[in-house]
Amino acid sequence: MTTDSVNQTTASEGSRYRPLLAAARELVRCDAAALLQLDGQVLRPVAVDGLSDETLGRQFPIASHPRFARLLESSRGLRFAHDCGLPDPYDGLVSGQPGILPVHDCMGAPLRLRGVVWGLLTLDALEPGAFETVTPAQLDAMVTLVETGIEAAHTIQEMEARAMREHALAQALRSGRGTTRELLGSSAAMKQLCSEIDTVAVSDLTVLLLGETGVGKDLVAQRLHAHSRRREQPLVQVNCAALPESLADSELFGHKRGAFTGAVQDRDGKFEIADGGTLFLDEVGELPLTVQAKLLRVLQSGEVQRPGSDRTLKVDVRVIAATNRDLPAAIAQGRFRADLYHRLSVYPLVVPPLRERGRDVVALAGGFLEENQHRLGARNLRLSPASKASLLAHSWPGNVRELEHVISRASLRAFTEQRRGARWTAIEPHHLALDATAAGSSGSSQAPSAPPLPSPAHAAVSTGLHAGVIAAGGTLREATEAFQRAWLADALARHHGHVANAAREAGIDRSNFHRTLRKLGMRPSASSD
Repeated sequence: MTTDSVNQTTASEGSRYRPLLAAARELVRCDAAALLQLDGQVLRPVAVDGLSDETLGRQFPIASHPRFARLLESSRGLRFAHDCGLPDPYDGLVSGQPGILPVHDCMGAPLRLRGVVWGLLTLDALEPGAFETVTPAQLDAMVTLVETGIEAAHTIQEMEARAMREHALAQALRSGRGTTRELLGSSAAMKQLCSEIDTVAVSDLTVLLLGETGVGKDLVAQRLHAHSRRREQPLVQVNCAALPESLADSELFGHKRGAFTGAVQDRDGKFEIADGGTLFLDEVGELPLTVQAKLLRVLQSGEVQRPGSDRTLKVDVRVIAATNRDLPAAIAQGRFRADLYHRLSVYPLVVPPLRERGRDVVALAGGFLEENQHRLGARNLRLSPASKASLLAHSWPGNVRELEHVISRASLRAFTEQRRGARWTAIEPHHLALDATAAGSSGSSQAPSAPPLPSPAHAAVSTGLHAGVIAAGGTLREATEAFQRAWLADALARHHGHVANAAREAGIDRSNFHRTLRKLGMRPSASSD
């Protein structure tokens, strides 16, 4: 991807290109217009006028949208008749309509920047035959106008450091972990976060990302790295909660052959692999105290000593850490080192929960719908107006990850019910099932709190959470173990299988929690952020 094809779905970019669409609509009357920028084999909307906010969260692979493919291949643009059999990508996305309505008349043209195809201008109307009177000269004049505006915008863009950082972000997101996801949203909370990211990214300061589970702290870490001077070097991610205590040393710092049983060869640790780049320590609050001490030494000295080796290695690594834990509280409880906390929180960033991001939820939902549309082979998954209202009214206790799962389930349900030959698949409120989700969350929050690994005497006088287990009879030991199994199962369910969070509720460290589960014959699901 070249500098000319930099693309980010941000409020600043939308404001840059939207006046071009307004000018185009002055020349040709229509119900909606859009600018889509070509990024490899995908078209990304950078500005829309008359289309739903949902559109900005979507990506349009050329291979899946034959109308766009034909427009890109044309020399001067095309008009598609109202009875054209090719599926229209914008069906149901025209805003301000009482329901999901089809587009009846469409036209568009390729846009070129410095001799290279930049993207597409598309115009759509709900009235059949609306563009029959548009002459080739009118279309040429409109294309020239828009191309001139794009040229001016890109000239300014190249003179700004922000444009270069945005390019680095897009490049980084397509590499490494193979994801094209990015930070979407134009809410005040996201603008503030992105501004802070841009401020600290150009430095080498250690950043601590704070926020609830599922808010997208990993995407923030990717953006920080991609905006930094280290963007051409690796971004290495470590999930600290998934590290067994016995192997955490080896994972982070490497080891020499023979350092311990099973160490059959030398191994580079994550600090060495990230040398010159960025190391992202996700769920850093779950690190055992012994590993915290070694991590502190590396941050202080910039030197790594492999277990089993007397030699120290100098490393140049920028550290980004993330946690959903209350680290000051963990410090007070003796579970986290105060000196390490101060080393990590040189520049703390709070990632806002989804419930504080307003209409960002609609744009995010659009992106998830696009992913599910191609995964399922569905045709034009669209949110109904009632569904958008439901999404905006929901409190999203699980944040962006919950939204992703809700949209995936709704897409599957709607696709299963899809009428054969329908032009789109409408996502309705009953597909989202947000009432059931909210009820489940409410019921969970009202459940009586149980003490950590209670004694039999305490269990006997408990509020009745598991009184049936105790009343079932058996020996004292059997009753105790039965109660523990039931309590731990409830704790894991309350935390959606997240072992580290359940362990905190139980008042024991993660390793002891795992040992207790094994002792009781329980097998938890894999933990997540």
